[in-house]
Amino acid sequence: MGHEFEIPQEALVEATPEQVWEAIATGPGIDAWFMGRNEVDGGVVRTAFGGAALPGSVVTTADPPHRFTHGSEPAPDGRFVAYDFLIEGRDRGSTSVRLVASGFLPGDDWEGEYEAMSTGLALFFATLVEYLGHFAGRAATPVTEFGPPVTDWPRAWRTLYEELGDPRPGDKIFLEPAGQTGVVYFANAQTLGVRTGDGLYRFIQGRGGSMVASHHLFGGPADPGPAWRTWLERLYG
Repeated sequence: MGHEFEIPQEALVEATPEQVWEAIATGPGIDAWFMGRNEVDGGVVRTAFGGAALPGSVVTTADPPHRFTHGSEPAPDGRFVAYDFLIEGRDRGSTSVRLVASGFLPGDDWEGEYEAMSTGLALFFATLVEYLGHFAGRAATPVTEFGPPVTDWPRAWRTLYEELGDPRPGDKIFLEPAGQTGVVYFANAQTLGVRTGDGLYRFIQGRGGSMVASHHLFGGPADPGPAWRTWLERLYG
């Protein structure tokens, strides 16, 4: 049967409309909060994640710094996803940001994909808000590492939370591979986000069946990937 969906997200951020536009409508800006490596070129938003290039998302509205809309071309089975950003400047340098993701998921098993999309989008938007509030204008190095296959997700999440000291949003925790203490800025059933002084660290229940470390680092040039890979293998190997 399939399912049409619409997922709204909205926040007031301590950033200018121009800073928000830079974050949502340029490749380096999207690199700082979404996932993988991104570019906006020739009216298309392109994302490469986990070594794979995702289908391009065609820009349909670009009205800086007010509105940015892009979406995938409908597939033969009707599948598509579109993202509509609305930006409105407010008093004292703050800005209202509203994102509506909409589209169609085909098939009778759309519920699992919809849940993953909803929880993932909530994390991505929360990461955008954290980026604008703490790192606006700074270039990020995306780091993506996949853990071993997971067959029992409730157990996998218990393992992660036990490793981090059973954190809740607002709690301070220590991230061993980063060697830093951070604060939990977001958590839901399939994601967890932690902000440190030089990065946004995220853990995501991957659709491919593994825990994913999907981070954005604003510090030095060292590659932390091997440390996170070793850590994930220790937890889930």
